[in-house]
Amino acid sequence: MKDGQRLVVGTIMAGHFIAAFAALGMPPFFGLILEKSLRSDSAYLAGWLYVVPTFFTAVSSPWWGRLADRFGKKPLLLRAQLGLAGSFLLAGYAPTTWMFFCALLLQGLLGGTFAASNAYLATVVDGAALTRSLTLMQWSARAALVIAPAGLGLLMTTLDSPLVMYRYLALLPLLAAALIWQLPDRPGQATRQSRAPASGVAVEASARQIYAFQFAFVFATVITFPYFVPFVQAGAAPVSPALAGWLFGLPHLVYLLGAVPLSRYLGRDRLVLTLAPACLVLAASMLGQAVAASLVSIAAWRVLMGLAMTVCLIGLHGLIAAVVQGRDAGATFGWFESSAKWGAVGAGLSAGAAIQAFDTRLPFFASALVMFVAGCYLASLAVHRRRLNNS
Repeated sequence: MKDGQRLVVGTIMAGHFIAAFAALGMPPFFGLILEKSLRSDSAYLAGWLYVVPTFFTAVSSPWWGRLADRFGKKPLLLRAQLGLAGSFLLAGYAPTTWMFFCALLLQGLLGGTFAASNAYLATVVDGAALTRSLTLMQWSARAALVIAPAGLGLLMTTLDSPLVMYRYLALLPLLAAALIWQLPDRPGQATRQSRAPASGVAVEASARQIYAFQFAFVFATVITFPYFVPFVQAGAAPVSPALAGWLFGLPHLVYLLGAVPLSRYLGRDRLVLTLAPACLVLAASMLGQAVAASLVSIAAWRVLMGLAMTVCLIGLHGLIAAVVQGRDAGATFGWFESSAKWGAVGAGLSAGAAIQAFDTRLPFFASALVMFVAGCYLASLAVHRRRLNNS
């Protein structure tokens, strides 16, 4: 990767981290916002509000992606950052729960910074370089997920109303937009006219297969998120919220530590063959957590989950990098993000239903089943591909 390309990738990554810090840092405090800022005693609304921006991002991402292909990747990336700023500002001044809901709806409709950032990156680098860039983008999102809640939680102690934090957070996507404004409109990357690999990454799966796996992977991981803390605290030994939170973040920490060095060796070839065992290991880690008898064993299974999750994401980035073309990168990444958001929406709704039907272990069993099926399908796909190559 050339110095100019590194500068562009670094700028896009910084802009995405800034936006993700604000977007991912506030949802854990929705309950507090309802209670202290909006004077609502309907605590159950926090879960519904959590899904709102995700749902509308799933709906709008493919549409914004097609517009990016038509009118340019940079203008639509700027639009996404400015859309976040506007929705945050509206949320910061929301006088009622209904207005706060509308602000979150606009955040989902007007945001989509991840897809827009990736579409722009696809005009700068391709092949293996794009795989590494996508891994770095995911790294920035995971870093924001780990850092933002703790950082914003400390800042909120200085405010009378936690809702006011949105007014200050509106400055962050504006800062990101200022950084992106300095980037070239057309970075000059040659547009690929076919789906042949441009930089050593072979096409091993169709776009629809990739979207389906993205949906399954996000569903299987996110379904365990909403009730992980109650799951840990339901064990025999008493667990503090701080320890439960640390266990929750452990797989993300593993990704932060392992993604960059592992991406030097993974994501180049035999992607489906790499993903199949990673899915099966991820399934085993979910089963292990469901039946774990101690916090130490849960921590060990969470580390294994983080490693499998890291390999899955690197392989997934390699697959999408192989099929994306510069001319339709917006639509490709729009559907890629949409499939992830639909997976998250389905996981959130399914988790609630699972808890009511059984207990806090059922989401882990459901996750293991989904990943086991995905791993078996990918293994069969790898065997089929090998037979075709040998025939």
